[in-house]
Amino acid sequence: MGRLRCSRVHNARRDVHRAARTRVRGRDLDQIQMLDLDSKRRLELEAQPLDFEKPGLAQHYCVECAKYYETDTALTSRWRGKVHKRRCRQLKEPAYTIEEAERAAGLGRETRKPVSTTAMLMIRMARCR
Repeated sequence: MGRLRCSRVHNARRDVHRAARTRVRGRDLDQIQMLDLDSKRRLELEAQPLDFEKPGLAQHYCVECAKYYETDTALTSRWRGKVHKRRCRQLKEPAYTIEEAERAAGLGRETRKPVSTTAMLMIRMARCR
């Protein structure tokens, strides 16, 4: 019999830990759609005062990605990238609302009108022919 594999088997646990990490969690799409894409708020975010705590002194901010970049060239190369374009495409779709979630679960209001009894009889007669 061969040797049992004992080393290098912890990678699955590491990947789960990385996926669940919320330390560097960014903003969700619905938060960006509702708050940041407003024209006044967008202008405020793009023209922020100097902040020594943020990357690039808070002068290079991507509103769609909700991220700060070190230089202007890093920001412009981000705008040309595939991930940024995909993010913009996702932001163009309407946000998923609570009402839609309730309707999908079967908890929403019925929007169909009840069928009258005469119409129901006509449908049954048509099926029998």
